[in-house]
Amino acid sequence: MKIKAAVVHKPNAPYLIEEVELAPPKAGEVLVKVIASGICHTDQAMVENALNSATFPIVPGHEGCGIVAEVGRDVRGFKPGDRVCMSFSYCGQCLPCVTGRPYGCELNMKLNFGGRCYDGTSRISLDGKDVSNLFNQSSFAAYSVTHQNNLVRIPDDIDIDMPLTAPLGCGVQTGAGTVINYLKAVPGSAIVVFGCGSVGLSAVMAAKLCGCLQIIGVDIVDARLDLALELGATHVVNARKTDDTVSCVRELTKGRGTDYAVDTTGSGLSVRQALTCTGSFGVCAMVGATAEITIMGSAELSGHHRTLAGIIEGHCIPSLFIPKLLNLYRDGLFPFDKLITYYPFEQINKAAEDSLSGAAVKPVLLIEGA
Repeated sequence: MKIKAAVVHKPNAPYLIEEVELAPPKAGEVLVKVIASGICHTDQAMVENALNSATFPIVPGHEGCGIVAEVGRDVRGFKPGDRVCMSFSYCGQCLPCVTGRPYGCELNMKLNFGGRCYDGTSRISLDGKDVSNLFNQSSFAAYSVTHQNNLVRIPDDIDIDMPLTAPLGCGVQTGAGTVINYLKAVPGSAIVVFGCGSVGLSAVMAAKLCGCLQIIGVDIVDARLDLALELGATHVVNARKTDDTVSCVRELTKGRGTDYAVDTTGSGLSVRQALTCTGSFGVCAMVGATAEITIMGSAELSGHHRTLAGIIEGHCIPSLFIPKLLNLYRDGLFPFDKLITYYPFEQINKAAEDSLSGAAVKPVLLIEGA
């Protein structure tokens, strides 16, 4: 079938909305009519080929939501008409997967960033040539062929506007899941969150849910820090307006340091600062795509019994965690809608620019009917 999709033809090129050919779903795959898709910094990383894994042309997009239009053979648990979110790919067969840790799938990089479907082929083509996918999803398009492992069914008893669910599949679940599933933050504890974008602010909201007594947001954009305070932060620090962010955090915690830190920035320097904001036995979760980090082993890590952990997708099982977040939202306890700014599909380049500049915390493209 011919559909509209946002294609990037070479590194750092703009998105071009073009007509591409989408092949029907094969075994284990599902055709989804895309309603909306969030824009994430991972999409930009692929456009820039910052991970050295992209093959062009490519259709990015990995925070899609929509309606099941067709199912391939051997698909279980989904039928036409189901409301779904699309999340990350996992094989379902390796040791992490079969032990309930799909976020640690041994084929994570291949399935999500390799540009091809599970069988090694492509479902998208342009002028007879293969087009790469992202997260086996490519949701910057009117329709997506994705694997059933990527899908989360939205429960029928949750009445919600579908575009609102788009960012749950990656950014929101990553931030919230890091605090709830990995850190397991306890009531009365202190946490610092570096980077108050959609991932960081989701971590802030999760910290409030967990009963953290001090929730400190760090960013360089005042508007984001204001939103952090609205969503549950007790203190904020503008790193651009202080000479020593770590000292500011330590002063706020009366010199003890925080129990937990979350870094969402992808900056090695920021990760180091987040780690050293924690006190003895502190745990720092690194969730951004960080390249290189310099840490003084004894002085900054082992000498204080600290832990530095790399976290993917918030240690979430999406089919369990996303409905949980939706229930919390319904009950007024997780207002992630305050992160979202909607854009028409044809304004995708504007939305991407606003995401990079900080003008929008979580841009969501309205794709249905485009």
